Amino acid sequence: MAYACIDIGSNTTRLLVAEPSDGRLRELMTQRAFTTLGKATTKGRIPEEKIEETAEVVATQARLARELGAEDIAVVATAAVRAAKNREEFGAAVEAESGLPVRVLSGHEEARLAFLGATRTFSGPLDGSIAVVDVGGGSTELVFGTLAEGATWEESFRIGSGFLADSYLRSDPPSVAELESVRAHVGGVFEGLRVPSAVHAVATGGSANALRRLVGAELVYETLERAIRILGSTPIAQVAKRFELDPERVRVLPAGVLLFEELSRLLGLPLSVGRGGVREGVILDLLSPDLVASA
Repeated sequence: MAYACIDIGSNTTRLLVAEPSDGRLRELMTQRAFTTLGKATTKGRIPEEKIEETAEVVATQARLARELGAEDIAVVATAAVRAAKNREEFGAAVEAESGLPVRVLSGHEEARLAFLGATRTFSGPLDGSIAVVDVGGGSTELVFGTLAEGATWEESFRIGSGFLADSYLRSDPPSVAELESVRAHVGGVFEGLRVPSAVHAVATGGSANALRRLVGAELVYETLERAIRILGSTPIAQVAKRFELDPERVRVLPAGVLLFEELSRLLGLPLSVGRGGVREGVILDLLSPDLVASA
């Protein structure tokens, strides 16, 4: 039996269709659309035209999931919808168009599901304590735990790649001054934060996946600095073409890089880009406890 999750984020609305196989998830399809809810929101409200656009995207993704045999489809929404004054109107419109209710995740739920998805789909060993860094468009989740216990400590921050890019990055490519403004904002948010210790650190989210293409799956100071040099010296369209990325993803990526840079410094660990995140966590949550435990 196939399962599906549609994740309505601040930058993208993403579909994952997967089925359980030998205690793991086997991906059948993934698809995304840049719906940019965070950028479009004004005075705390998602505009009517953006609600209609996103509802149509969700309806299309739900149809694709059903065509692949998905009978259990979860629709979740994160920071942009969570913070919107008209989130109930948004949810009603999406449900009317797609036939599926929208579950607006709290920061705590988003962190727990990101940890579940990132750790249970990771390709290498994760013995001991694990930190998961989930950088989204409108929020960043920092989660600690173990495979045996799951998430035991988490914090959600109302800062993400889309928010920072919309606030500071005006030039193409971004200027040194703009990047320094992002770096200063990020440093201020996490200044003085005390976190548990960890042995491993896993990065997840759209920025992490894009960085895998740009500089590889190991995010350390040298690779993150290389990413900033590329993004700070090359027009968005050229980066998008060279690395086969969407231009909208490239636009917000410098902010994602600087978030990962600061959090890697805070943890004192390199960040390994994971294969899973919130969508995988939602699907694993739909499965039986026995299957989740053995994943």
